[in-house]
This record gives sequence, C-alpha cells and structure tokens, in this order.
Amino acid sequence: MAKGGFQGFGGRGGINMNVLKQAQKMQEDLLKMQAEMEQQAFSASAGGGAVTAVVNGKHELVSLDIDPEAVDPDDVEMLCDMIKAAVNEAMRTADAKMSENMSRLTGGLNLPF
Repeated sequence: MAKGGFQGFGGRGGINMNVLKQAQKMQEDLLKMQAEMEQQAFSASAGGGAVTAVVNGKHELVSLDIDPEAVDPDDVEMLCDMIKAAVNEAMRTADAKMSENMSRLTGGLNLPF
C-alpha cells in the first residue's frame, strides 16, 4: 500500500479505539441519564404557594394543585398567570437539571447535543 495510506484501526489516519470506546460509553450513559430524567418530577409554586405545578423530565404536566382560595371568579386572569408561572418555572427547573447532568456527563465539553 502506498505510503500514508490506510493504516487500520489505531494506525496513522485510523480510528483510535480508546476514543471510540469512550464515545460509546458516553452514549450509553446519556441514554441512561435521559431515561432517569424522564422519571423525575420537578415542581414549582406561584402566588405564594397558591398554585403548584409538577412536570416530569419529558416536559409533561403531571399534576397541578390550586388552593381553592386562589380561585376568584372576578379575577380569572390572575389565576391563569399563576398557573403559567408555576408550570414555566417547573419546566425551567427540569431543563436546568438536564443541563447540569449533561455537563457532568460530558465533562464540561461543549458538545452539540
């Protein structure tokens, strides 16, 4: 074979097997972490605890608790705002936890996933 040609795995121009194994391990760890995150619950409250939302790692609303005293028929808009605030904060909490786990998994590398 001509000089500088394919040298096989681990040779000049080849794939480093250790890097490949590390990438496969990282992918396995990522899939495991994602599955674990989907099972976790993240909650947040708004209106001094009048509304509490719980979401899971799949960004699904799991539960929504509303204090009956927060229900004012003359101010439905305020109740809607509290619900949105609680749900959005719970989603942000889930996203922050996912980012934290991804950073720990990748060792702080800035990877595109």
